[in-house]
Amino acid sequence: MPLRNLGGCISPDNSWIFLQGLESLHVRMQRHCENAAKVADYLASSKRVSWVKYPGLDTHPTHDNAKKYLKNGYGAVVVFGIKGGRKAGEKFINSLRLFSHLANVGDAKSLALHPASTSHSQLSEKQLLEGGITPDLGKTLNRAREHRRHTR
Repeated sequence: MPLRNLGGCISPDNSWIFLQGLESLHVRMQRHCENAAKVADYLASSKRVSWVKYPGLDTHPTHDNAKKYLKNGYGAVVVFGIKGGRKAGEKFINSLRLFSHLANVGDAKSLALHPASTSHSQLSEKQLLEGGITPDLGKTLNRAREHRRHTR
C-alpha cells in the first residue's frame, strides 16, 4: 500500500504535540462555532455578498436538522458568494488583512479561500462548475481564537 493510502507513522514527539492540541480542542471548537455564526450573520447582511450558506442561519435549507442534531454549534465553515464573480473574489482574497489566505480548516488562525482563483485555479470553468465551485464562491471562512470584541 502506498504511503498516500496509509499515511505516515507518527513519531513519539509528534504524537505528544498532537495530544497537546487535542486537550484544548473542545474550547477551540466552541470559539470557532461562536465566531463563525457572527461572521455568517455579518455576511448575510452585507451588500457585497449575494448568498451565504451556514447551517446556523434560519435561511439554510438544513437549518432545522442542524438545530436538532448539532447541539454544540453549527461548525466553523461559512461559504458565501461574493458579488462581482471571480474578479471580485480575487480582489477579496488579495485585500485580506486579518484573515490568512489558507485552506487549513480548524487551524488556530482565521482563514479564507477563493477556490476558483487559488486552490482550484488549474481547473477549467466547466470543471469548476461540475465540482460545485462557482466563480463567486468564497469558502472556508472560519474564525478561530479571536474574541468577539475583535469581530465586527
